[in-house]
Amino acid sequence: MPPIEKKTCIVTGGASGLGLEIANQLIAEGAIVAVLDVNSDGLKALEGRPGFHPFQCDVTNEEQIQQVIAQVIANIGPIDVLVNNVGILYSAPLISFGAGGVQQHDSQAWERVLSTNLSSAFYTSKHVVEAMLKKRTKGVIVNISSVSARGNAGQSAYAAAKAGLEALTKVWAKELAPLGIRCFAIAPGFCDTDSTHKAITDRVLQDTITRVPLKRLGKAHEIAAFVIAGIKNDFLNGKILEIDGGLVI
Repeated sequence: MPPIEKKTCIVTGGASGLGLEIANQLIAEGAIVAVLDVNSDGLKALEGRPGFHPFQCDVTNEEQIQQVIAQVIANIGPIDVLVNNVGILYSAPLISFGAGGVQQHDSQAWERVLSTNLSSAFYTSKHVVEAMLKKRTKGVIVNISSVSARGNAGQSAYAAAKAGLEALTKVWAKELAPLGIRCFAIAPGFCDTDSTHKAITDRVLQDTITRVPLKRLGKAHEIAAFVIAGIKNDFLNGKILEIDGGLVI
């Protein structure tokens, strides 16, 4: 397995939650991690921590991405690994009926989720891959998807974005492998993170847990461990690894 030690890695949305755990495990392996996030408080908390290089960046803004990637290369070195982790979870049915009448899925929320969860990965990967090719880097792109890509009721935008991300994973695996760049995706099930608890009601989560054979939510460190293993496995390419406790079988 290729070592991760001294590799330069980018983790989007790495200032909290799953992204932070991925960054922690990469650093534990000896990597240098550039964390791209809009969360200024989260980035400030990372300042001075060994291995962390925080960069404030709105990854839905392609111009900002291009500028920050140039800064990463100038300050740290050529990029070896990109983890497209950033994402927001939004749950709402297409149409609902209540006391106030018909309620439609919010179109602005649709655009925000697609931009954050899908377009950001396209923008970031495009510029990182260009940089890898210029430096003749043998690199890896990891996309963080979700089992929701199969279609979860009440998650039109989130499911569509994650399904699109999985499609990009397969396209890039075919396009980039001849250039020495691998691409794979991790598709977690429902995890015990702040974003999950904020976006999904306790009732829905409890119902989900009853359908998981292991009868619990996943942990961030369990998902991050598969990111590390995939980066190390030089024959893994184009696959979507579902880590969901057996929810989808």
